[in-house]
This record gives sequence, structure tokens and C-alpha cells, in this order.
Amino acid sequence: MIGTKNDIIKKFNENAMQYDNQRRKLIPCFDDFYSIPVSVIEIENDTPNILDIGAGTGLFSSFIKEKYPKAKITLIDISEKMLESAKNRFKDDPNIDYIIADYTDYKFEEKYDLVISSLSIHHLNDNDKQDLYHKIFSILKEDGIFINADQVLGHTSFIENLYKDDWKNKIEASSLTTEEINAAFDRTKLDKMATLAKQLHWLNESGFKDVDCLYKYFNFVILFGRKS
Repeated sequence: MIGTKNDIIKKFNENAMQYDNQRRKLIPCFDDFYSIPVSVIEIENDTPNILDIGAGTGLFSSFIKEKYPKAKITLIDISEKMLESAKNRFKDDPNIDYIIADYTDYKFEEKYDLVISSLSIHHLNDNDKQDLYHKIFSILKEDGIFINADQVLGHTSFIENLYKDDWKNKIEASSLTTEEINAAFDRTKLDKMATLAKQLHWLNESGFKDVDCLYKYFNFVILFGRKS
């Protein structure tokens, strides 16, 4: 069955070397998608403790590091190959830790000023998403924030097809090779997306305050929640 933990590991291990080079072509709103989260993060401590959930190659964390160069960041991902790319990205930074594990059942022992995630949580089923939001709330410090840059399901079948068609048309018009495009389509079989309304509800239900969708481009969204 597509979408198992082993399927996800296999697909992302296979794509680790090409992942960063393809991002701008596979995310039509790339600049907004990564710059907006960074722009709204305000942490008084200039050495914040940050957790990147499903960190992959560390792309999202690299933008955070530009704003908080002294930050201590823990990257957790299920794909060893993706984290190898992250280690190469941050090879000169002693303040980066790496955990190869499934973040849904990993026992975190620290508290964080900020938890971030990018294009990972949509691979979880709905129950696991809800459980994860509760877990993230529990490991945040008071006034800590959670930002999830991810994809959501259209709230009707018509809207979902509109999202899919727009993305398909844009990546087919990009400079990606036919092989890369087909591999991207194949990876979408791992998706278990939920609607925006459900995700906002689950964040509120988990205890987060000031929950909002800060940005939306078709099915690409930036979700925000604060522990208070």
C-alpha cells in the first residue's frame, strides 16, 4: 500500500540529492512560501532553541539561520539520505543536531522556542496529524510558536481538482525533465492531505492561540499557532 513509512523513506532517500535543486520549480510560490514564515518569527532570545519537524535537507532551517545565526536547531527526519544533505549544508555549524527518526513517535526531551515544519505533515493520516499537533504544543515553551508551511486538501472535489490542475500545468511548463516531473507526480501518491479548515480546528483544539493561515496559494499554506 502506497503511503507507508517505508514508502516515504524510499521515495525521499531516492530524491535526496536532487531535492533542493527542484524546490523552486515544484513550489510555484517558493519565495513567499519560505520568506513569509521567517518574516513573522520574532524571538527575543538571539540563541533560540528550534525544532524542524520532517526537516529533510534543512532548507527551511537554512532561512531561519539567516535571521538567527546563533540559533540551536534540531533537525528530525525519517530519511537518512535527506539528513545527509542537511549535514553537508550545515557542515560548519556546531549548533545543529540531527535525529534520524519518525517524529510521530519520537520522545522529545527538550522545550523549544519555535517548532517549524515544511512539506512533511501532509504525509500523515488525520489521526497522526492531530496527535502531532498536541505533541508540538506540549514541547513548546510558553509563548513559543509553531509554523507549518505545507499543503492542504481542497474543501470540495472541484477546488481540489483546480489545485491539482494548476500545479500540474506549472511544473509541466518548468524546466524539469520528464523523468523529474513523473517522479514528482509519483511522490504525490504518498500525500494524505487534510483541508485547511480541519487543520485550523485541530491546532485550536490542541491548545494553540492566535491560530491563523498566514498565507495561501492554491493548496500551499502557512499555518501559525502560539502557545500562551
